[in-house]
Amino acid sequence: SHFGLSSEPTETLHRYLNQTALGLMGQRCSCTQGCVAWARPNAAGRPSNGPKINLADASAWASPAPRSPFSRAVSVDEGKSHYRHGGPRLNAERLRDRGVTAPGRSSGTPASFGLEQLLASPGSLPNGLALGEHRAINIDSPSQSSVEFRNSLCMKGPEGQKLRREALRGKTIVFVTAGYEGKRFVYEFAHKLGVRSVIIDSPDSWSRHLVEEGVITKFVPVDMSQSSDVVYHQILKLLPGMGKLDGIATVVELSVALTSRLAEAMCLPGPWPEAVDRARDKRRTRQALADAGLPTPRYCRIDSVADLERAIKDVGFPAVLKPASGAASLGVKKVSTAEELYATFAEVEAELRDLVVTSGALMKNDGKSGGNKADSVIGTTLLLEQYLDGNEVDIDVVMSDGEWRYAAVSDNGPTLEPYFNETWQVMPSLLPRTQQAELKDLAINSVKALGFDDGVFHVEGKYTSSGPQLIEVNARMGGGPIRDINLKTWGVDLVEETLLLAAGIPSRPHVASQPIICTACADINALRSGTLMDHSFMEVFEGREGVLSVKVHIAVGETVVGPAEGLPTWLMEVIVTRPTPKEALDFLLQLESEVQAKVRIVGR
Repeated sequence: SHFGLSSEPTETLHRYLNQTALGLMGQRCSCTQGCVAWARPNAAGRPSNGPKINLADASAWASPAPRSPFSRAVSVDEGKSHYRHGGPRLNAERLRDRGVTAPGRSSGTPASFGLEQLLASPGSLPNGLALGEHRAINIDSPSQSSVEFRNSLCMKGPEGQKLRREALRGKTIVFVTAGYEGKRFVYEFAHKLGVRSVIIDSPDSWSRHLVEEGVITKFVPVDMSQSSDVVYHQILKLLPGMGKLDGIATVVELSVALTSRLAEAMCLPGPWPEAVDRARDKRRTRQALADAGLPTPRYCRIDSVADLERAIKDVGFPAVLKPASGAASLGVKKVSTAEELYATFAEVEAELRDLVVTSGALMKNDGKSGGNKADSVIGTTLLLEQYLDGNEVDIDVVMSDGEWRYAAVSDNGPTLEPYFNETWQVMPSLLPRTQQAELKDLAINSVKALGFDDGVFHVEGKYTSSGPQLIEVNARMGGGPIRDINLKTWGVDLVEETLLLAAGIPSRPHVASQPIICTACADINALRSGTLMDHSFMEVFEGREGVLSVKVHIAVGETVVGPAEGLPTWLMEVIVTRPTPKEALDFLLQLESEVQAKVRIVGR
């Protein structure tokens, strides 16, 4: 009771011992839960060393809400990076060969904003401030409330969330690029909460119509085909003319670095740009984790084919080749031999050429989407990393005032290798509670090690044969069904928390004490290449109880790609519910099997 903990005395004692006296001696409690997440006492009030966790038992899941005042201290290197802009460089020779000039040069055609952020984030964007200066700006931000009122906004529970919503109502938040049209729910929910949204994007963005629909207050067109520094300065000139602004945000991966710099320049709440740069560059992420004493796999930077032999020696096989600052698993592939690595290096470069960026979102070039083509910019930095075995998970984290306020673990199904395309996801996790807690701990400490104090993060990791390992930290809310499954399972709306933090309002989400429902979702992949003939597979969902939503991604007559020919096409997204996560997953896999039996794809 001294610490205000709601758990039983035995649990409190075990957690206290692990994090104080026993922890100092490098020892662990002997209970089966490891006391990382709350141990469940047996009838005698002692930690049980008995049977395995029952997956149908709600107490088997690590709580996504903080339950203790203890937090591991993670040091952050506040110094400036000695790398140019803290990110990978564009291959200048290849750019010049194609009439494109690398950032900082005065002649030629600059790389477009989207491609620059994909291939060389942060590219030509200006450096941010040192951490101390950045934190001072946020403390003095005009969006910050008085100390007394801000303290009242830190109240927990439904009443606290109601106060924060009231504080958010009427705020003006600028969104930097809208993302693909599937992000529409973000702006609709912001409107529902009374937020005055302004979207800055390309003149032809789908989001321009949201003004006449009454969803957003204003749409500001900016030519996003310009280089990142030009886009930055152009937007910076426009912002003061928009009246009083309360926040700047984005839900688009390629716009995170730009958004952080705009927020800092306008003295508005936002992440430290250097932390964003570290997260966007996977090599720098690895280095930050190593510096903080956190586990990290072997890796090697690759700027050209000449680096492949060194990478083979340093990393070995099996390994994963990936862009240093990519997104959505594009250009990510497993390799098992030197021959495979050389072939895959050429294949990944070709894949990156066949991309377009539209509304800040990265897409395969289907000839219809428009946007800026990548075929003139193919020089990029890749990373060869040690292949990690084990179960892949997502950890959705909310940070506020330097501490985590929410961290929920969900399991990912086996990806379609060698391209690592996602298959299914289930929440809560089916992993043992001790493993969930270790993954949460790694995710939170990784976010801190990168230098973040506030924000919503989508962290990807694996529980390997040697323990938890980080795959990457995304400094924004996860895409696809991530918002839905967190909301339906734990009652936490990541869009709402994103809006609150953007406006400088503290985040203290009200988290359900146990799962509201158990959810499973899938992005169903095309298993072969060809033309999709019809949507007859939708018959599978008629009258099926427990199907929460179905979204078809591909129109009849469109061409799809199967894993034998390249990165598989997602046909549809499905979300289902059942009383337990195991039952939800079984139901989902049964539906997917039935869908695949009805999918009609005629080969090309």
